[in-house]
Amino acid sequence: MDEKKTIFDYLAQVMIIFGFAILVLNIFCLVFGNDAKDISAIFKLGDQGIPVGITLQFLCVSFLITGVRFVFFTDVIIQKMPIWLRTICMLTIIVIIIAAFIIIFNWFPVNMWQPWAMFFVCFGLSFLGTYTVVTVQEKIENKRMEEALQRLKEKEENKK
Repeated sequence: MDEKKTIFDYLAQVMIIFGFAILVLNIFCLVFGNDAKDISAIFKLGDQGIPVGITLQFLCVSFLITGVRFVFFTDVIIQKMPIWLRTICMLTIIVIIIAAFIIIFNWFPVNMWQPWAMFFVCFGLSFLGTYTVVTVQEKIENKRMEEALQRLKEKEENKK
């Protein structure tokens, strides 16, 4: 039985993605912020935090990522694509979206390899963190559904 998603389910996904991205950025801020403040708009406050404008841009990216996830991981639009291919396509589009934000909002100089390396580390950690939370959440929900189904079966057997 497929549970019908509400707007709150999608907003929760946005907040999970946003939360992990901001957590990783804050850790990077503490570790690299003072060294990177002259070359990156993200770290222009040094180890004091992330500018509000950058935070809102990351919120926007989180909404876009959730939209891309909706496209690739619900059967509403794509029905016959294997999961591994959906994941690769989704990650590719997400990297393109983030690269566009990097260029448009001048998050860091695009001609330097070090910020790109840090971006991919940050992206990887955010993806793994989000994937872990979503997977654990899904397993917990599946276990609850399985237990409820088992109770229902036992109830039906006791009636006989």
